[in-house]
Amino acid sequence: MSHLLEEYARVAGEDVVDHLRQLSAPLEGMKVVHVNSTRVGGGVAEILEKLVPLKQELGINASWEVIEGDAEFYATTKSFHNALQGDRVHISDDELRHYEEINEANAEVLRPVLEAADIVFIHDPQPAPLLGLMPDRKGIWIWRCHIDVSRPHRPVWRYLRDVVAGYDASVFSLAAFAQNLPHVQYLIPPSIDPLSDKNAELGQDEIDAVYREFDLDPHRELIVQVSRFDRFKDPVGVIEAYRHAKKFSPGLQLVLAGGSATDDPEGMAVLKETEAAAGGDPDIHILLLPPDAHRTINALQRAADIILQKSTKEGFGLTVAEGMWKGKPVIGGDTGGIRLQIINDHTGFLVSTPEGAALRIRYLLHHRDKLVEMGEKARSFVRENFLLTRHLREYLTAMVALTGKAEDRIEL
Repeated sequence: MSHLLEEYARVAGEDVVDHLRQLSAPLEGMKVVHVNSTRVGGGVAEILEKLVPLKQELGINASWEVIEGDAEFYATTKSFHNALQGDRVHISDDELRHYEEINEANAEVLRPVLEAADIVFIHDPQPAPLLGLMPDRKGIWIWRCHIDVSRPHRPVWRYLRDVVAGYDASVFSLAAFAQNLPHVQYLIPPSIDPLSDKNAELGQDEIDAVYREFDLDPHRELIVQVSRFDRFKDPVGVIEAYRHAKKFSPGLQLVLAGGSATDDPEGMAVLKETEAAAGGDPDIHILLLPPDAHRTINALQRAADIILQKSTKEGFGLTVAEGMWKGKPVIGGDTGGIRLQIINDHTGFLVSTPEGAALRIRYLLHHRDKLVEMGEKARSFVRENFLLTRHLREYLTAMVALTGKAEDRIEL
């Protein structure tokens, strides 16, 4: 067993890693390519950063390619994202034409790799047209959608459906997100990497360091939300919840920590909206962190009494599982993939309003035994359901099934 697989065996169990080796055996040597739109920032990049090396460790010839685009392209794909999550966004013919032209330019660069691949995973709408630009492709092509498309804006979805209908399969995070497509669909929730800097165990000295760095008082209660500055993450709603809760916990502190992604052009505008909502409150700490601030995020989550992820729409929300892995109860928006992670009143609370979030914050801060019990349940739930090894197992299962490598049948 390789050194990397040994490390995962220590966290997830040797039987889990043995199962991965058995599943990957029929795929040994196959060329598997993942394509997305950013190397840093966002959950997709975080997952691929570890998923691809693990596939390589298992003998699969896996690689990761990133398409390139200009500001207009990323503005259009952000409109796609918002429309697929339900916003009534109009995307003009000129914008769609430019979106297709950027994909055509990327297709010329990536053609040798993609047409030779045995399996290609295309992540989200940004590179979706690449399928139709590879007439000599030989492998299986899979569209992996990480977005909450349960109630998409129909004109935009009709366009994208025509683009992705030709794929051999698609993968969604939840059953509620699956759409009417003319091919097989798999349900594979995302996961966190327990060995990454963002999730590994930390010494108390690193946790103490973030208190000092960001002028936080270790003797006062702290709530933390970590996410990109995106309106669907509702940072302004988090500030409103904090203000309601502070009436009953005057020493309460709030950290809103986030970064930027190269394919998200709205981030700075949302950051300014969040700063305006904070109104100079010295107990609201708004942190714009660099993409590699993983240990800082880890320490902030471990310093928190409660983790928030008050999204109004969410494909999955990796920060929920990250917070739970650190033994913290999570208060999350009652939406999308958060519902899959938070078992209400057991691993955290699901809420729909700032007032509801404030009520749950108040309850947990005044019932410390419940806070600790929820945190313990949360960590166990993530260990069983949302570690990278489970994610990889389900990808391998789908790959074996789609390539016809199963001798009999695959139990999903």
